[in-house]
Amino acid sequence: MAERFKLDIVKSEVVAKLWSTVTKYTVNYTHADGRKEMLIREVVDHGHAAGVLALDPVRQTALLVRQVRMAAYVAGHTEPLLEVCAGLLDGDSPETCALREGEEELGYRLQNLRKVCDAFASPGALTERITLFLADYSPEDRIGPGGGLRSEGEDIEVIEMPLAEANALIASGGIVDAKTIILIREAWHIFSPFAPKAARGTWPEGAEGVSPRDGFPI
Repeated sequence: MAERFKLDIVKSEVVAKLWSTVTKYTVNYTHADGRKEMLIREVVDHGHAAGVLALDPVRQTALLVRQVRMAAYVAGHTEPLLEVCAGLLDGDSPETCALREGEEELGYRLQNLRKVCDAFASPGALTERITLFLADYSPEDRIGPGGGLRSEGEDIEVIEMPLAEANALIASGGIVDAKTIILIREAWHIFSPFAPKAARGTWPEGAEGVSPRDGFPI
């Protein structure tokens, strides 16, 4: 029996290299029934990323950002997107990136960073793998206005809202970004009134995290 889902790369050609690198791959694909087929696929590479949902566990609020996204605009979503703060790793670890983006985009020094998962952003075309986190914040953790870096062309509005409202916006279509939906649903599972009483408002037991206050795993 033929090995299923077997891919052999025959040829690769870089067809564009700007902010992202677009490579055209010619592959020899073996189907489950043993048939071989030559396929051409384009893959976009701009590196990996991290995203973080900042939560105030006392006030049950979340920090989101609102910004225009060109790809969504071209696809017909002309309104700015509500998202968790996120950014490319640029050589940093996912943890360092998440804390950095919290300061640059939100204007907060985030605490108790907790990894939720790794996920491919759009595996049909992108190599990007994004590491997703939850983190704590409080009013005392604010260090600046946020809004992103002007040098990178960022124009970001920081939005604070109740976690319950953010969760409701998913169902109403007010939040349509995948990474943001994943993290809000994860947070709602922990903090909602419907969460198991023993776990309500607490991090999952055994979860690993880092905090800039002490600089070591907690």
